[in-house]
Amino acid sequence: MERRQLIRAGLSAAMAVACSFSAFAQTYPTKPITMVVPFPPGGVADTVGRPVAEAMSRYLKQPIVVENKGGAGGGIGMAQVAKSKGDGYTVLMSLSSLVVLPEADKILQRAPMYQVNQLKPIARFTADPTVLVVRSDSPWKTYAEFIADAKANPGKISFGSSGNYGTMHVPMEQLKAVTSTFMLHVPYTGAAPAVLSLLSGQIDAVSTGPASVKQQIASGRLRALAHWGEGRLASMPEVPSFKELGVPIQYSQWSGMFVPADTPAAVVDSLRQAAKFAAQDARAIGALTASGTSFMYQDAVDFERFVQADAKEMSALVTRIGKVD
Repeated sequence: MERRQLIRAGLSAAMAVACSFSAFAQTYPTKPITMVVPFPPGGVADTVGRPVAEAMSRYLKQPIVVENKGGAGGGIGMAQVAKSKGDGYTVLMSLSSLVVLPEADKILQRAPMYQVNQLKPIARFTADPTVLVVRSDSPWKTYAEFIADAKANPGKISFGSSGNYGTMHVPMEQLKAVTSTFMLHVPYTGAAPAVLSLLSGQIDAVSTGPASVKQQIASGRLRALAHWGEGRLASMPEVPSFKELGVPIQYSQWSGMFVPADTPAAVVDSLRQAAKFAAQDARAIGALTASGTSFMYQDAVDFERFVQADAKEMSALVTRIGKVD
């Protein structure tokens, strides 16, 4: 008798939980959602985040408000979401620096602002190699001229980034290591401020996603010398990869959505469906294509495996880079 009562109680509890999740899924969302972009406006995460947010808001029938919260190479905004309530009303549109910054904090012997396992992947949207860009009025017409000058004049060439160990910094450290060169690193709060500084002549180069510089390249203000991908880019077919040039480096800057790790499964599923809708939405596809990138969508399961593998690879890379100022 007692056993039957325990079984009934267990089944009742399971049904209650299932019903509560079902009710949550049916009612979520009931108010606007905040999408934290941990960089200033104009960078890759912002360029991807805004059309994705607009498409997802149409699917979920609630506004998704983009909130730019830059600082610490993206760490401030990432940490804010990692420590937020897991109710589905605060989501993160992050770049691949998400898996790098906790490792960098270890190298710098300071407490990490967050841990990757505090965040749950929802979907990857893009994955672009970064591009080495200089001003069109610079003396370097080719990568060969650029690197020859860097070797001949250590410290003369400066490059900007979105912050130490960020997605604009790591590829340049790769380049410096493999070419045995020294270039001056100037960190900013995001890609857009770094690109503006390049345009104004305060720095000499940046490595950033194509979406951050396509318009300036098309207008003739900037020149792309090489990129960190495998082959030619559809958006920049005239630009060689470093591998083509005999330089053995590769780096991809991905963008993806995350929520706090304790977000209920029903809410996660709703966001996954909305993210999938956005990746297939003609309006969002058009916006990304115009900016110089395209969807390379991965759903939560595949994206989680991707993040884990990338975190392992980037940990080894950050260890090789070591402490930087």
